[in-house]
Amino acid sequence: MFKRVGLIAKTGDARIPDTLHTLLSFLERRRLEVFLDKSCAQLLRAPHLTVTETFVGYPIDLVIAVGGDGTMLRAAHQISNHKVRLLGINVGHLGFLADISPEEIPERLEAIFDGQFVEDERMLLQSHVIRAGKTLYAQDAVNDVLVQKWNIGRLITLDIYVNGQLVHRQRSDGIIVSTPTGSTAYALSCGGPILHPGIDALALVPLCPHTLSNRPIVLNGKSRVEIVVGTLEAGQARLTCDGEIGCALLPADRVVVEKAERAIRLVHPEGHDHFATLRAKLQWG
Repeated sequence: MFKRVGLIAKTGDARIPDTLHTLLSFLERRRLEVFLDKSCAQLLRAPHLTVTETFVGYPIDLVIAVGGDGTMLRAAHQISNHKVRLLGINVGHLGFLADISPEEIPERLEAIFDGQFVEDERMLLQSHVIRAGKTLYAQDAVNDVLVQKWNIGRLITLDIYVNGQLVHRQRSDGIIVSTPTGSTAYALSCGGPILHPGIDALALVPLCPHTLSNRPIVLNGKSRVEIVVGTLEAGQARLTCDGEIGCALLPADRVVVEKAERAIRLVHPEGHDHFATLRAKLQWG
């Protein structure tokens, strides 16, 4: 069911070229049409294949990301508007999203391309920065949207609203709005809850709050979160989406975060077990 495949790869890792060659040999043996992003093209040196800056506008059925979860996020941002499925080959560290090892490529991919796989929809967040009544900046996130302190050694003040209702005014290093996918990323290291990817929920996770009773909150996935910068000085807060710096925030800026209408479609091997992944990656007993 997959006839046209795009490849995107992590750069700067000596293990990637061999994995790409193994992957390309499999795809060409299956007589599939293959598209490369520029990083793959530099590593593979395959002039007979189509090279593209992004996969937008190409009739691709599946994108395979070779690297770690960061590479998966980069691929997800490219294809989020186009209902293209995404599969990950894990040559990274944890690999919550990319769950096939290079050694498993022939066996796992043979089954997947024969239609034996499970599909997993992951929600996206959309964020907007509103200043003086006008939208200044917009960005999507697979993992999380973060408002954090910047260039200072003290706490910032944030007013948090959910569906128009004030939750609290907090002094902290910032706050994370996390999807279930992002609950095992930065939010987890800040003491946030692990959310199963199948639930429609968001997590509000404070960063080093001054008030110790300020705890993570799990919200309905349809909630509209609004974060108002209460710090009086300019340049002390920034918006970050999936680890990428978005824009500097000024006093009274409003960051609105809510669930996007589209989703990411992940492909996993048949029998994929999310709890087995948690046990392995988090070293549970």
